[in-house]
Amino acid sequence: MGLVRSPTAAVSDPKYSKYLAPLLLLADAFLSSLILLKIPYTEIDWKAYMEQVALYLDGELDYVKLKGGTGPLVYPAGHVYVYSWLYKITDQGRDIWKAQCVFLGLYLLMLVVVLVVYIKAKAPPYVLPLLILSKRLHSIYILRLFNDAFNQLFFFLALLTYQHRWWTLGSLLYSFSVSIKMNTLLALPGIGIVLLHALGRDRALGQASIMLQAQVILAWPFISTNAKSYLTKAFEFSRVFLWKWTVNWRFLGREWFLSKELSYGLLAAHAAILGFFVATRWIRPARLPLRAFIITYLLSWDLPQQGSPRSLHAYQLSQRVTPRFIATTILTSNLIGVLCARSLHYQFYSWVAWGTPYLLYKANFHPIVIYALWAGQEWAWNVYPSTKASSIVVESVLAVTVVGV
Repeated sequence: MGLVRSPTAAVSDPKYSKYLAPLLLLADAFLSSLILLKIPYTEIDWKAYMEQVALYLDGELDYVKLKGGTGPLVYPAGHVYVYSWLYKITDQGRDIWKAQCVFLGLYLLMLVVVLVVYIKAKAPPYVLPLLILSKRLHSIYILRLFNDAFNQLFFFLALLTYQHRWWTLGSLLYSFSVSIKMNTLLALPGIGIVLLHALGRDRALGQASIMLQAQVILAWPFISTNAKSYLTKAFEFSRVFLWKWTVNWRFLGREWFLSKELSYGLLAAHAAILGFFVATRWIRPARLPLRAFIITYLLSWDLPQQGSPRSLHAYQLSQRVTPRFIATTILTSNLIGVLCARSLHYQFYSWVAWGTPYLLYKANFHPIVIYALWAGQEWAWNVYPSTKASSIVVESVLAVTVVGV
């Protein structure tokens, strides 16, 4: 029986994940190096990024004037600083090979961070190989050089530091992720829940203040020059995406895709799904009905006395905020946002690809179903241009994952 049980445990027992992780890292380092050597680079946004940061390095601080071949700069200040560094080390963006090597290293570092997050969350070994098998993900990092790579690295570093209960460092890393690209705001509701459970209302608000202050400090050179220009470009919530590039809503047709009804409907759906998860899933560590939790932890302004039942409950609640709960809540919050996104482009796959294997596992699907759903997702994101069928698969896998979790 022991001989039969051992192979099963080797793929299903989370304690063995730490032994598989280094092997996967070595395998992916080899695979990624082959991709770098054998597959040609594709120019999409790199040249525009370089043109935009060149203007910044020449002294331009008015955001509306930072433009490149693909149009104006639409990312926050952290993006400018990261790509200014890349501009300097790649001979003003001309040394594409060196840039690709940097992104290869970035990809492998990202893989290390994600593997550690999974291990902390007690993910089983059979889930981990899915992290290294994505064709689209390798392309986003090594062959396209998108800023999503840096955005996701700092997001997962924040997640990892939260798992270690290093709250302030996590909040700073998360804020820097948002300063590169604002899509990680989708995870903010989940982060807020985690901080509220772990720290209580007042200290959680303190963490929110730290995030906001970090944004202001990073953006200050631009805000002090033209605040309206910076805020309307770096955080352009009204931005209209092109039908040509949509990956997720192709099946609705052009007219519906461009309609305000879809926009408002998705916004309402996003709020409703988040509300449902708050009321049913994310409140579980409190072991209180939603109404009682709101009254006790959000509306009460009386400080709990040391040793009181409320103080003891708050301590016990904090201890129930485990690395697994943190990973599940934050990644689910992000996935809900992606499910309800107005439009998804191909590089946005990095927003979900790193977290999907874990969330499919948390949905309690059979391993065969997990691999089938992952394969469907991977296929759909590699169909170019997107089709009605591929976009249906994209949204369906997202929806099934959210429902399962």
